[in-house]
Amino acid sequence: MMNKKIGRMGSSLLMVVLTTLTVALSGCSSDKAGDSAKVDASVEAGTETVTGTEATESTDVADDLSKLTVGIPQDIDGLDPHNSTGAGTREVFYNIFEGLVKADSEGNLNPAVASEYTISDDSKVYTFTLRDGIKFHDGSLVTVEDIKYSLERNMGVDGSEPLIKAYGKIDSVNIVDDSHVEVVLKEADSDFLTQLTVAIIPASNEHPETTPIGTGPYKYVSNSPQENFVVTRFDDYWGEKAYIKDVVFKIEANMDAIVLDLEGGSIDMMARVTPTQVSQLSDKFEVYEGTMNLVQALYLNNAVKPFDDVRVRQALCYAVNPQEIMDFVSEGAGTEVGSAMFPAFSKYYMPELNDTYNTDADKAKELLAEAGYPDGFEFTITVPSNYGQHVDTAQVISEELKEIGVTAKIQEIEWNSWVSDVYSGREFEATVVGIDASTLSASALLSRYVSDNGKNFVNFNSADYDAAYAKASAATDDAEKTTYYKECETILSKEAASVYIQDLPEFVVLNKKFTGYTFYPLYVQDIAKIRPAQ
Repeated sequence: MMNKKIGRMGSSLLMVVLTTLTVALSGCSSDKAGDSAKVDASVEAGTETVTGTEATESTDVADDLSKLTVGIPQDIDGLDPHNSTGAGTREVFYNIFEGLVKADSEGNLNPAVASEYTISDDSKVYTFTLRDGIKFHDGSLVTVEDIKYSLERNMGVDGSEPLIKAYGKIDSVNIVDDSHVEVVLKEADSDFLTQLTVAIIPASNEHPETTPIGTGPYKYVSNSPQENFVVTRFDDYWGEKAYIKDVVFKIEANMDAIVLDLEGGSIDMMARVTPTQVSQLSDKFEVYEGTMNLVQALYLNNAVKPFDDVRVRQALCYAVNPQEIMDFVSEGAGTEVGSAMFPAFSKYYMPELNDTYNTDADKAKELLAEAGYPDGFEFTITVPSNYGQHVDTAQVISEELKEIGVTAKIQEIEWNSWVSDVYSGREFEATVVGIDASTLSASALLSRYVSDNGKNFVNFNSADYDAAYAKASAATDDAEKTTYYKECETILSKEAASVYIQDLPEFVVLNKKFTGYTFYPLYVQDIAKIRPAQ
């Protein structure tokens, strides 16, 4: 594979970006929602001194291993698992809700609410056996009626659009008897099992948006918006019980407060910390290194000028250097991606697409001139402020684009505003975020680029892509399906749907009082595996 070239901007960009990142990663903390309001600290040379009420409370609970406090960068976006879309919400809900099947750390789909399943030879009928004696968190037994209700709710049987686009393929959900349910598809789909991780919830629960009830190892206790989300161990769980009794997911909206809160004891664990933050921590923490299993990119709104012109999108691809970004943002760690697929999905990942746009400022300027922008243009990158890696990436991109005469202004907004304005409202020009997969299938990443898909927030529109995706969906042979999925990835790369960058490295920090953190190929925090170290 060819190496990305680093152009003339190298040394000057280094100075500008390093200065910017130093400010971003070590700035003064402020009292925002989710911050520790009772910490009086001084930060010098990477060490923290904590005094006051919070420090005293930390000492009092230092040996309490029945409780774990996990920092999360943003609040959940709702209590109803079928209507929540945020990856950060899904990673928390993994502990509360389960589907007929459930992903494990090896990428396998194991029976969960179902104890076993069969798939017909024509891949059109999926039959599930309800796990004997499995209970909901309210103590009631799960029934086949609950399964039918949960699946049909996502199908949109009331005439509304399916909550999950793939559920439009379901012809019917049939109760065979008190222990068996069959899912009948309109057309063959050998990959449909990956879509059946959707939460099974009680049909009797009239208010899932305020009273979440699942079957997972933890059950819901309470939530305080922009502060925390609290769960407790479900002792009637059908599987291996969780080790830690009480878990608090604490909103850490201020990235600058993370090291302080870890050292002060207000949180025991934090995922996706930066290398700089890792270097500032004392030796009382274990650092686990993995990957985030997502596609970080400069996502472009293909429906607005100038990004409605493929030449402009391609120009930005030639101007942005993924390796340079990784060097500055994550000390070289991470894996370059050239399309909408991350390496953990090894069967579909195409490393050769990383070379579609080897950095070439002259080629970028030529394309801009052809598109009618010989002097460049200005645009705004809207970034969720609580994700430091994305903010830092946007800053590096902004410097890189100056080389071709393009000015990128950075607008930081809160996560909820990003979801409503950018993702749902599509009121943006460009953004830097990471897109993950909700299920263990290529379709989870690629379906969002189909022209009429409600999750197609970048407004990508390609007849060739739609045709290739339709062929992938219809294929029953796995090799054929994989071939068409790869065709989709190639089209996204050539048409520069966005500027694809990397799968970010993930550093998870856990107080050494605890152990057992496990990485998954999906956006998951499996708290049930964490246990006291002694």
